[in-house]
Amino acid sequence: MMKRTQQNDASRASNGVGLRAFVAASTANRLGSAFTLLELLLAVAIFGIVLAAINTVFFGAMRLRNKTIAVIEESLPLQQTLALMKRDLQGLMVPGTLAGPLQTAQASGMTSQQQQAGTVFFTCTGAMDDVVPFGDVQKVTYSLKAGDNRSTGRDLVRVVNRNVLGTQEQLLEQWLMGGVENLQFLYYDGNAWKDSWDSTTADTVTGNTNMLPKAVKVQIQLAANYGDARKPPAEMVVPILVEGRTNQVQSTGGQQ
Repeated sequence: MMKRTQQNDASRASNGVGLRAFVAASTANRLGSAFTLLELLLAVAIFGIVLAAINTVFFGAMRLRNKTIAVIEESLPLQQTLALMKRDLQGLMVPGTLAGPLQTAQASGMTSQQQQAGTVFFTCTGAMDDVVPFGDVQKVTYSLKAGDNRSTGRDLVRVVNRNVLGTQEQLLEQWLMGGVENLQFLYYDGNAWKDSWDSTTADTVTGNTNMLPKAVKVQIQLAANYGDARKPPAEMVVPILVEGRTNQVQSTGGQQ
């Protein structure tokens, strides 16, 4: 009996030692698998670096997008203006019964203080419909006028008169774009470019009037903002394929 009691005590003691050893081993394993403070700080630092890189890339892409939109919005009025000028010049008409001369002059209804001298010509680009009582011939003037004080440069306007056969002009002013420093038309006579043109004057070579240039060059100089470099002018050359002819036989040396 004494011997059995001792065996039971020994068994319980061995079981207690084993349990304590198991608990100690489990605690050691849990302590070994946890993050240390250094590891947590390192993870936070890496996460911060990744966030900073993402932030830099994201905001860089946003700035590039905004800059691209600004460039497109700035160039769109210029492209539309050049397209409209090209269309008008391609529809240029020879001076005659329905069309007047091509001249460098002031637009009607505006003083020299308000508007820079522009080019007056007749073109067949007027829209026709059942409501408008005019044909497709219209008188067009491109010129600059003083803009508001909030923007640099002046405003480029297109003045149109559809009533070309009437005694009183009916002017329609169309604003095209702002921020223009200078507008210049150059005219090619076959030999050189001229800064002015008047088809009412006789040609020095042929002596004929109502002559049109061989080509017209348009130069639009945009005004630069304060502190910005001056931009090169936008240029466009439009060939004039219309030419006035006459069936009158001219005499040369007393012979016809």
